[in-house]
Amino acid sequence: MEDIIRIEGMTKTFRLDDKDITALSEIDLNIQKGEIFGIIGLSGAGKSTLVRCINLLEKPTEGTVTVAGQELTSLSEKDLRKARKSIGMIFQNFNLLMQRTVLDNVCFPLELENMPKKQMRERGMELLKVVGLEDKAMAYPAQLSGGQKQRVAIARAVANNPQVLLCDEATSALDPNTTRSILALIKEINQSMGVTVVVITHEMKVIEQICHRVAVIDKSKIVELGNVADVFTSPKSEIARQLIMPKSDGDMPFASIAQLKDSRVIRVVFDGGTAYEPLIASLAIDRGVKVNILGADTKNIDGKAYGYMLLGLPKDQVQADRAMVYIKSQDGIHVEEVPE
Repeated sequence: MEDIIRIEGMTKTFRLDDKDITALSEIDLNIQKGEIFGIIGLSGAGKSTLVRCINLLEKPTEGTVTVAGQELTSLSEKDLRKARKSIGMIFQNFNLLMQRTVLDNVCFPLELENMPKKQMRERGMELLKVVGLEDKAMAYPAQLSGGQKQRVAIARAVANNPQVLLCDEATSALDPNTTRSILALIKEINQSMGVTVVVITHEMKVIEQICHRVAVIDKSKIVELGNVADVFTSPKSEIARQLIMPKSDGDMPFASIAQLKDSRVIRVVFDGGTAYEPLIASLAIDRGVKVNILGADTKNIDGKAYGYMLLGLPKDQVQADRAMVYIKSQDGIHVEEVPE
């Protein structure tokens, strides 16, 4: 598949208090045309700097950035402004013009291009229909919910028919239900308009829902890259393990692993090959082994499970081994022991 974004040897340093701070170090990355690509990392890892370097809002200190066949790092300021028209961007805080109506916000980039007013407003209404807000055309941003504001921002970002849409923590300020609807909209736009999407986030749930591939960034470097399913089921880097399986989560009733000194704790990852209810039930009924469910982040879709569970195995070594043998024999399941 053709690459639409190619980053080679990119480094970005900032000067702070007479010291050089490295935000990105020797980044090499190819993003394919038409895919939804995720970049995930903890706060301060460098992911937002990376996305701003893709459209040269931040100019790399070293290396090259090529988008849609143009090496942006070699362009004049005038040519760069022209090239940026093929790159839309949405942000966590929406960045809407509060004194303009919803329609006028969507039309703003078309206005800068001197598009005729009638054509511009027709295009704006067409986009508002795409994002489900045609009835809010004359409303102002202050009258909208957070999800509605982000829908306006998405409509504005694709007004110029960009080839690439950059999403910098675009759902971080939204509740879970609204996040799902915004991600579904982004996926729909990706499919219907053929826009390549780059998603920057610190949440693995966002990556799981819509991305095809993912790069994990840690301490200014990309430490892991691959298909989402591969990274999710078998993370190679420590930071990916932390992101996929946090040691604690206020939204989930995880037991303290440290308190289970005599028990083995395992992480069971489901990739859609089975459902977890029959697995746990079969362990208890067919194998006579009872396990403790310490925590879970799973989805059951059409009777199949996606996600992971933390299980505490019995203290009895024979029963624990019996449970491990049975679980490993199941299709669509990956198992690993969790260190104390």
